[in-house]
Amino acid sequence: MTKKIAIIGGGASGLACAIFCARGGHAVTLFEQNTKVAKKILVSGNGRCNITNTNVSTQDYFGENPSFAEPALKAFDFHAFTKFTNSMGLLLDVKADGKVYPLSNEAKSVAKIYEEYAKNLGVLFHYNAKINSVKEFLSKYDAVVIASGSRAASHLGGNSDGEDFAKEFGHNIIPAYPSLVQLEIDSKIVHKMAGAKVDGEVTLFINHQKEFTTKGDILFTNYGISGFAVLDISQAASKALLEFNHVAVSLNLLPSLTQQQIASHITATAKELPHFTLLDILAGLLPIKIATNLLDFLALPHASKASEIDTKKAKRIANTISNWKFEIEDTHGFRHAEVSGGGIDTNEINPKTMESHKQKNLYFIGEVLDIVGRRGGYNFAFAWASAYVCAKSINLK
Repeated sequence: MTKKIAIIGGGASGLACAIFCARGGHAVTLFEQNTKVAKKILVSGNGRCNITNTNVSTQDYFGENPSFAEPALKAFDFHAFTKFTNSMGLLLDVKADGKVYPLSNEAKSVAKIYEEYAKNLGVLFHYNAKINSVKEFLSKYDAVVIASGSRAASHLGGNSDGEDFAKEFGHNIIPAYPSLVQLEIDSKIVHKMAGAKVDGEVTLFINHQKEFTTKGDILFTNYGISGFAVLDISQAASKALLEFNHVAVSLNLLPSLTQQQIASHITATAKELPHFTLLDILAGLLPIKIATNLLDFLALPHASKASEIDTKKAKRIANTISNWKFEIEDTHGFRHAEVSGGGIDTNEINPKTMESHKQKNLYFIGEVLDIVGRRGGYNFAFAWASAYVCAKSINLK
């Protein structure tokens, strides 16, 4: 029997769900608040769209109940996703590290194919359609799917609408926080290094206890730090800040060398090149902007001659290069976040169907739920999977 289905939100999960439901022979209407759909898809992966990952498990997700994601991820694994994209003519480029991109290497391709394929199936699109309440939808449609996303990337339309819709039916909301986001540091030294980048390590400390260390690029900015290594710790850092914990990071700017090796290099170079200054020596190890401000941080004159550099100074410098600590004041906010943690309490959602336990024929999928993934295509993987099990449930009813 043909059903009338309303989907609120034209992002990754909404578009996928529309396609799956339309393939089931149903009349699907998609409501998108923006002038066009897939805005977050278009900017994902720096315009390349890291569309999924070949290695996905619940270990890659966070929330009050990460295991909630398991049934959907198993039901719609990488093999199923590949079959799905192939059926739409969207071929994939699988990288050695498990990250997956469209073969076109362009996010625009993904957005265009999803939208055009859905339209070809008869999905009716309403753009500039800001929905304020979904209660009336339940009397007009056989199923209502909330795929409105989270508060992340507010400049692209990110908001708390999904949370508000859920509250209409008494759902509990887990407090939201930015994730995959830059971190703010109140330090003139850091701000002066804006634009400088190294391939390093970041160690996260919460309440002075070491949480974990991650490798990747570290980019200094006029507000703090960014880069892949920073994004990788941001979920834990952001949640800790939300809970009023003390958050700090230690930056290792030269992880390929030990402190002893760095100190030995400094003293050896000073001996071999006595005409060099201290800044000259550090310029052989670090970007000049970083070297300059590191010396300022240690109150060491840039023009100190090599003859003035003793073992004690070399060890001080080496220790700072390998273990430069800063307190994190805040995240860079929802506007700059790629995704958002928190959201609708998954204890009140059926993980095998995405249907609300509180309201029949009401479904929640994607980022609106309290499930957030690591960087690397994991958030898209859950978006596609949750859309699939939701549509399958609607199709079988």
